[in-house]
Order: sequence, then C-alpha cells, then structure tokens
Amino acid sequence: MIGKLTGTLAERNPPQVVVDCNGVGYEVDVPMSTFYNLPPAGERVSLLTHFVVREDAQVLFGFGTAQERATFRQLIKIAGVGPRTALGVLSGMSVAELAQAITMQEAGRLVKIPGIGKKTAERLLLELKGKIGADIGVPAQVESDAQADILQALVALGYSDKEAAAALKALPRDVAVSDGIKLALKALAK
Repeated sequence: MIGKLTGTLAERNPPQVVVDCNGVGYEVDVPMSTFYNLPPAGERVSLLTHFVVREDAQVLFGFGTAQERATFRQLIKIAGVGPRTALGVLSGMSVAELAQAITMQEAGRLVKIPGIGKKTAERLLLELKGKIGADIGVPAQVESDAQADILQALVALGYSDKEAAAALKALPRDVAVSDGIKLALKALAK
C-alpha cells in the first residue's frame, strides 16, 4: 500500500496531479481542497495517499491533511459511495463543513454537491452520524517520522485512525518503528 508520496509536483490538471518521486511520476487524484493548497509546479510536495485497486483500474488518491484522508476512508465505507463520489464530497465542502452538516443533519448542504442526490445525502447523514466530527476533527498528534510510520502501519493492519492514535499516545516518544508497532499491537490486543 502506498501511504505517502513526497517529491516534485510535475503537473497540475484538476483534479489530478503528477508527483515526480525520483524519476517516477505518480498520477494522483486529489480533492479540490487539496488542489488549491498545492505549491506551483516544480516545487516540492508531500501528499498522504489512499490506493484503490479495482478490477479495471488502480487509482491513487492524495490528500493534504490526515483529516481529509480519514474522512475519505469513512466515506468509501458507505454502501453506494465510491472513491469518485467521496472525492466529490471533499471537493464540495471542507471536512469541518461536512462534520457540521452531519451534526446538524442538513441534507440540503450535501445535495448541493454535484453527484449527490437526496437519497445519497440522507444515507451519508445516517451512516456518518457520530463517526465524523469528534474523532475526524482532531488529528492524531504525530511528532516524528517514526510515529507517523507506526500510525500508518496500524491503520494498514485494519485498526481505525482513532484506535491507532490512542495506541500511539501510549508509546514512548523516541521508540523505534518496529518496537513501536510491537508495543502498540500488544496494547491494542488487551
């Protein structure tokens, strides 16, 4: 799984960008909220990613913040909401606006997003109630590259972002990646 890309921003063609990582150009689909915050072409960029493998395609989605990626992952868990629809939701409103719409149960705000009808908006409100807002609104405190790697490994193993963040908080600050993963797995097994 590809969790993060760091390289030179080679091309900007909304909603897709190309990130050159040591001579290999990765096509990455990004929400417009991330696209607007990217540096100009030729500058260094770092994106958190989510890799989707389907029968007919392999697509890499990129995000500027951990909140956006976590929200994207929550959205694609909902039946009938695929990666393109989730990308459309994040392009149409920020994570904070989405959390507010879910908290206030405002289907009208979601219907304004292209590709989201009344039934899909209602399903989003129902499925995401209590899931987006409290734990999505507060990103895990990652203080080092080792902690970021541990967090990414736990999420890749199937733990939620919330569970992984809680396990990360219990670890010593200067723990090595392999030791940190072992300690976190022991803590999560209890």
